[in-house]
Amino acid sequence: MIQNGAIPIVEEIGPYVYRQYRQKKVKHFSRDGSKITYVQNVHFDFDEDASAPYTQSDRIVALNMHMNAFLQVFEREITDILQGFANRLNSRLNRTPGVRVLKRLMERIRGKPPFSWVNGILVSLIEDVKSVLQISENDPGLALLLVHLNANLKAVFNDPRSMFVHTSVREYLFDGVRFCINPQGIAKAICNQIKESGSKTIREQSDGSLAFSFFGHKNGSGHEVYEVHTGKGDATKVLEIQKLDDSHNLQVWLNGSTEGETSVCNQINGTDASSYPPFRQRGDSMYIFSADICRSVQLFYQSDIQYQGIPGFRYSIGENFINDIGPEHDNECFCVDKLANVIKRKNGCLYAGALDLTTCLDAPVILTLPHMLGASNEYRKMIRGLKPDAKKHQTFVDVQTLTGTPLQGGKRVQFNMFLKSINRITITENLTTVLMPAIWVEEGIQLNGEMVNFFKKKLINTLKTLDIVHWAGLCGGMGVAILSLLYYTYQRGRPAKAPVKQVG
Repeated sequence: MIQNGAIPIVEEIGPYVYRQYRQKKVKHFSRDGSKITYVQNVHFDFDEDASAPYTQSDRIVALNMHMNAFLQVFEREITDILQGFANRLNSRLNRTPGVRVLKRLMERIRGKPPFSWVNGILVSLIEDVKSVLQISENDPGLALLLVHLNANLKAVFNDPRSMFVHTSVREYLFDGVRFCINPQGIAKAICNQIKESGSKTIREQSDGSLAFSFFGHKNGSGHEVYEVHTGKGDATKVLEIQKLDDSHNLQVWLNGSTEGETSVCNQINGTDASSYPPFRQRGDSMYIFSADICRSVQLFYQSDIQYQGIPGFRYSIGENFINDIGPEHDNECFCVDKLANVIKRKNGCLYAGALDLTTCLDAPVILTLPHMLGASNEYRKMIRGLKPDAKKHQTFVDVQTLTGTPLQGGKRVQFNMFLKSINRITITENLTTVLMPAIWVEEGIQLNGEMVNFFKKKLINTLKTLDIVHWAGLCGGMGVAILSLLYYTYQRGRPAKAPVKQVG
């Protein structure tokens, strides 16, 4: 049993297919016509036929993400507060003459046997000073706070028996898993704090309770304001994002030490993946920007393809997406290091194949590819039931080469959270630290039959006609040239006629 420290065994269910409809509402054009600003509204409808035999009413056992997030955020904030207090106290003590004298004496006599009794006294004194600084788990105030938190978890999160929740697909994805139902006292204060945190995935209900859903906040009016290039003056920039929410860059990831310097992680590059720059070439690359994960993603040419008779190029993500992250790859700005006591490298970066989205989502969520495809064994060895498959789980897009129109594709990612023991939180006390999968999603696109026919009729057939005319004209021109050459040669080869003399 996972609650007692057992290794989790996961089983994939689904797919649950939703049709996504996007509507871009134009706000205004720039004066020169080179920029357009819009807000994108997104709507989801469940596709029963494509999902069969699965339905939204199916019962599932899933990671209780909202409770796990709350506990880890609480742990981090309390630790930050206490560490800040300890640092201030330590700084003040270091400025105290008596403490400085003790430290200097310690340095001078350390390791000298004749003064071992003095050394023992000084060690004892220094340890007493250190004990003042260790105001973490042994602090009575903190212990009391954690006791209250433990006692009120039942009232806040509906009497949880484990770190998992029994719910329906509809509730987990869109309608919401309800909690904070008629809380009282301290539980009410905790719920108010959760409400004020502003998490996108948690919404207040009409009765005052709260509900967590993974995609509910995406269903309806859009929030981000995009400014994109229209292609005027430079067709290769068409739909390239110029600004997001009136800013050229993000303020999500770490920046350089130089004031005003924007790190590569915070740069906004590429389109929103609804279309791509035209005039693609073999061996090139292009960017898309995903607001869901707060970053730009580079796609690389892989091969030539045919989609229902339409030629195109296939692009997919490279190792620099989530495998090659860290100071050795010049993108340590992705190493936000916001998680304590988890499986990570000594420099604070996660191991290959995982990206910490804490600063993006305001929740301790970790991004990987589905089934942890390509992820470090440090994570995969702690989970049973994973079945990574590059054909099923790799992100790709097929693009029509001339126009940049996407023919088909799939943006595939998995969202995970660390399960771990949190000091003095009873429900977590026996947990083994693991990176636990929660859900993996594919945002796919396919050009429908109507658009395929339109492309073939208006573009492909036209190009073929122009190609035929081109070759016909070329062949005709070559034919005329050859005939002219033959005629010229023939004329040069004929014997000259003798001039006729007139006798008169």
